[in-house]
Amino acid sequence: MKEMLTLLAVSMAASAACADFFVDDSHLIEGNGPRLSYGVAVTDLDGNNVPEFIVTGFGYPNLALEFTGTRLSDVTSDVISGNLAGGLFSDAERKTIGVSACDVDGDGREEIYFLNTDSYSGEKLLADRLLDFDSGVTDLFEQGDNWVSLNLTAGRSVACVDREGDGTYGIYVSNYGGPSRFYEVSGGEIEDISTKLGIDRTTGGRAVVSGHILGSRNDMFAANEQGPSFLYQNFDGRFVDRAVEYGVDDARQNGRGTALADILYDGRLGIIIGNWNGYHRAYVPARHSFLDYATEAFREPSLVRTVISADFDNDGFDEIFFNNIGQPNRMFRVRDGGVLEPVALSAALEADGLGTGAAVADMDGDGVLDLLVAHGESAPQPLSLFRAAIDGPGRYLRIAPLTGQGAPARGATVILETDMRVHAKTIDAGSGYLCQMEPVAHYGLRDGETVKSVKVRWTDGTETGLGEMAENKTHIIRKDG
Repeated sequence: MKEMLTLLAVSMAASAACADFFVDDSHLIEGNGPRLSYGVAVTDLDGNNVPEFIVTGFGYPNLALEFTGTRLSDVTSDVISGNLAGGLFSDAERKTIGVSACDVDGDGREEIYFLNTDSYSGEKLLADRLLDFDSGVTDLFEQGDNWVSLNLTAGRSVACVDREGDGTYGIYVSNYGGPSRFYEVSGGEIEDISTKLGIDRTTGGRAVVSGHILGSRNDMFAANEQGPSFLYQNFDGRFVDRAVEYGVDDARQNGRGTALADILYDGRLGIIIGNWNGYHRAYVPARHSFLDYATEAFREPSLVRTVISADFDNDGFDEIFFNNIGQPNRMFRVRDGGVLEPVALSAALEADGLGTGAAVADMDGDGVLDLLVAHGESAPQPLSLFRAAIDGPGRYLRIAPLTGQGAPARGATVILETDMRVHAKTIDAGSGYLCQMEPVAHYGLRDGETVKSVKVRWTDGTETGLGEMAENKTHIIRKDG
């Protein structure tokens, strides 16, 4: 009997080890043919409270994918009027790689910045677009004299930054072989204020993220190639680079996918960096520095593109997903104490996948996150769609902060306190390499876990404590004043 029980236990353990983490839902993507894609962002393009995956096309049309019934379909023709096939949004004649959405004009609706790159480095021919959707679709760079501010340098990523904490966003453009840009819009006029801010530095720009990293205002971290990374602390709307001081300049590595995440479940955001064929980092904030919690398995070099931190299976522990190009993808579960536990992949392994970008969102409102992976660069490939292989959503909590104007409060931080953890999540401002996640703090809840409190730290540093939070729903919280 004892031998039989031992064999049964071994068999059950082997079965569990072979169980796949993800289910491949790619068949749900309508018209999913091979294409060259790069960045992916998540926004509500048409204001119907249903998110879209905005998928860039490199010589292919940009897409707006939304769940319509049981299919993920391109709804561009439904939400944008005008000449769609060759229009400003689809824009198939340009080579779009980076994308971010945020409210740049303070009207309560997100605009979309499309970063176009037709050269590897230095000067380029086709400029970026900043699209407004108040009436059809308008490229703000084509209005008035805004053409003088066009970005004609090869870029990689764009991030939204609420520099003043007033709910109106600027856009940091990470350029390669030319100065970085920082655009702000006032009265319809676009101005590049990077020189005024002293952040117009020329480097091999790759990724950039913005959020509560060092202080109470939105800071920026830019991961670069062939040069040190930047950690810009926000002092009343001005930025000071403190990367060397905090030990995160990583000058010998080549940055790619970057994300902000609470690795210790202690209410503080750290920095996860995927370095191109170099050592990946899991930086945790200490008193006056960051400590790298990366294990040997975690830091193992790979041809990484996107890095995503999210709780895909709603078990109350985040996973970190490495989207690689031409190599198998990898994933780790973040246990208490910052322990990084490898997770076996099968459906989302994509050993032959040419992964270029990825984003995560609850697209169908079922409480389980959907992961969209884009491919391309060296050969056209279809998009991939994955979700955790779980029977139901279990227990979860979703918080969607809005600015006083009513747009997603990108760069805000949501802090969940339970009897088991204090867990901070950023409202993603993009573009930790080409991409941007849904503007929602998504928490799975652990077995037996009790929620004690939730608070939102806004981009101006003020905080709002929330009352009783019902589970298994999305709570929309608008900033007062």
